[in-house]
Amino acid sequence: MELFELGIKQAQEGLAKGEFSSVELTQAIIDRYHAKNGEIGAYLTFDEEDALRLAKEADEVRGSAAGETHRGTGVPIAIKDLINVKGQPCTCASKILKGYVSPYDATVVKNLKANGFIPAGRVNMDEFAMGSSTENSALGVTRNPYDLTRVPGGSSGGSAAAVGGNLCIAALGTDTGGSIRQPASFCNCVGVKPSYGRVSRYGVTAFASSLDQVGPMTKSVEDAAILLKALAGHDEMDGTTPHDPVPDYVKALEGASLKGVKLGLAKEYLETAGMDPEVRRITDEAIKVCEAAGAELVEVSLPHTEYAMAVYYVIAPAEASANLSRFDGVRYGHRSELAKDVYSLYTKSRAEGFGPEVKRRIIMGTYVLSSGYYDAYYGKAQKVRTLIKRDFDQAFAKVDALLTPCAPTPAFKFGANQDPLTMYLNDLYTIPSALAGVCASSVPAGFTKDTNLPVGVQFICGGFKEEKLLKISKAFEEVRA
Repeated sequence: MELFELGIKQAQEGLAKGEFSSVELTQAIIDRYHAKNGEIGAYLTFDEEDALRLAKEADEVRGSAAGETHRGTGVPIAIKDLINVKGQPCTCASKILKGYVSPYDATVVKNLKANGFIPAGRVNMDEFAMGSSTENSALGVTRNPYDLTRVPGGSSGGSAAAVGGNLCIAALGTDTGGSIRQPASFCNCVGVKPSYGRVSRYGVTAFASSLDQVGPMTKSVEDAAILLKALAGHDEMDGTTPHDPVPDYVKALEGASLKGVKLGLAKEYLETAGMDPEVRRITDEAIKVCEAAGAELVEVSLPHTEYAMAVYYVIAPAEASANLSRFDGVRYGHRSELAKDVYSLYTKSRAEGFGPEVKRRIIMGTYVLSSGYYDAYYGKAQKVRTLIKRDFDQAFAKVDALLTPCAPTPAFKFGANQDPLTMYLNDLYTIPSALAGVCASSVPAGFTKDTNLPVGVQFICGGFKEEKLLKISKAFEEVRA
């Protein structure tokens, strides 16, 4: 096995045994980047010098007297391009942030460094995380490593393509309505959306502040547990993070089994129109595999699921319109050269800097927040969101987890979903759990027969039940292998 093919656990074990150094591991990723990124386009930038510097420091720590407590240090991790890393660009794949270099580390990056991981390379995404295919990036094209004519999913498409194409050991993504889970399904990797508040958002460019979460995208469930353990925890800079101690997610995987696990099957997910036949087949097979492994299947209902898409596309654009108002051509980023006064500076800078999808969502969000419409749209959407959360609470009173499809189709070809509504429907199965703030995972489940494309299934657990989620995901990974 080549070094670039390793996952986090394998890399940590190899480093601890002295089979290779962090410098050698990082150099292997850099060489893979040079060999394959031109074809796949996962990365936007890669600060090779800084990555190798941090790798050398990790090797020195490992070789010191104190190194015994840092035996697994020095594993490079790709970073989605909306997470701030000191001294590196943070463009959010948008022209409006051209030239911006971050003066600080996001909390998740600080946590990575404190746990011996190396932030190495910035990966592509839909502009400001608004999209489901990474086609909305203003800075480059990212292709699915399993079929270069198809999209990698989005918005964390660069993260998924980097993991699925072995251009990194693991990656960080963000999930607002499905942006970790859907691309993970498309690119055959594990993706975990933590519960809202489990991971700090400080230093992560905001899309929709009541929904955004950072999470791991990895080559195995155990790798996801290792990375989530490093990321999670209270942060004084983010008031949504609780003071509760972070469980040992890796230890929680011990004895992973589906025997006796109650898995909920929601008819609102399994009886939807528009699901690709191969996705249905693979999901049905996953259900049978779980039942054969000892899981108890329980039918549940989430009656307000049908309103989730409408609720999301009121709340998320509304919050985006407020968050993106800071990008005005004054403080940082793109400033129009055609501006003649303050008003034209704002309008022209934003018109030139933002792409079509970002503009569409800003307009939608501004409209639903406008005088006379706030209560009719945004206020009502928040009330229905509460009903959606109650549906999940009632379901989890009966079952340990829900098993659902992750995305309605496998990866689609570039340009296939030009209609915005069709594109939005890619998140049909992931949006409800995001609105509810619970945790969820995408785990590889099989390949389509005709096109040999990967398909994942989704497991959903209650808020701050990541231990249970990871254990069930691990058990499925083992029986499905």
